[in-house]
Amino acid sequence: MQYVRLGKTGLKVSRICLGCMSYGVSERGSHPWSLPEDQARPFFKRAVELGINFFDTANVYSDGTSEEFLGRALRDLVKREEVVIATKVHGKMRDDPNGRGLSRKAILHEIDASLARLGTDYVDLYQIHRLDHDTPIEETLEALHDVVKSGKARHLGASSMHAWQFAKALYLADRNGCGAGTRFVSMQNHYNLLYREEEREMMPLCADQGIGVIPWSPLARGRLARPWQAATPRSESDEFGKTLYTFAEDSDRRIVEGVADIARSRNVPMAQVALAWMLHKPFITAPIVGATKMQHLDDAASAVSLKLMDDEIRRIEEPYVPHPVIGF
Repeated sequence: MQYVRLGKTGLKVSRICLGCMSYGVSERGSHPWSLPEDQARPFFKRAVELGINFFDTANVYSDGTSEEFLGRALRDLVKREEVVIATKVHGKMRDDPNGRGLSRKAILHEIDASLARLGTDYVDLYQIHRLDHDTPIEETLEALHDVVKSGKARHLGASSMHAWQFAKALYLADRNGCGAGTRFVSMQNHYNLLYREEEREMMPLCADQGIGVIPWSPLARGRLARPWQAATPRSESDEFGKTLYTFAEDSDRRIVEGVADIARSRNVPMAQVALAWMLHKPFITAPIVGATKMQHLDDAASAVSLKLMDDEIRRIEEPYVPHPVIGF
């Protein structure tokens, strides 16, 4: 495994981050494919064995049970200081009017709730899961600043939004004197071979500002890891995923077929090729990879050392056509 700094911080993270959305009580939340705790535990163990030290979850994943599974597993497997734990805040956790969003009230309650579920005194990276358009960004930034200053989070991150919105948040943090500790240090955005709209503005902004980029869905909900026509239980029940990749089927198919051809010629799984393409991008810190089969983790770790040739990269990049901006 390789390790790099998260943005301009001194925090070292593995080039692969294990996404924990697939682990939780399936009857709670909106992820019916999620694995129960006894089936999830081996994935945390294997990740540690592979040198992965970066784990990403969220309060809304399976109604908080993803955080619980992750916290219990890591307590049994490693010392707290050996891993980097990231979680997120924004989504609906209760039915009352303050049960979601990025208000001061919501943030200060949800960080404590997440820490209790994770069984830790702090998280290394606390991220806003999306923007809250009902709360002034100034209120959100001040509350997040207080979370860091209270010692409950080491760093702050953001997720999918327009580049101008992220630039505004960075500007306001600088203007208000929040300092490096409470300025956003990472961007978790939607990016993969089938969705490259982030290359237009967000990626250059992150490169310019020294922001770590930790994309979600690096394998396009598995579409880049299997033949074009293949389906899985998750692909058939993932309602959010169905909204992401239905706009350029001919172009997308040619990309997936190109990944498959390279994988055959290299004698490696398709997932390794798709992740190797992403990891060669200089603005990428660590893609967030989900795993429901052990091979998913092994492929991700192997992708770190797989180097694609220039002509292979051109083969899978050239068919791309502009897509609608989605995922926010």
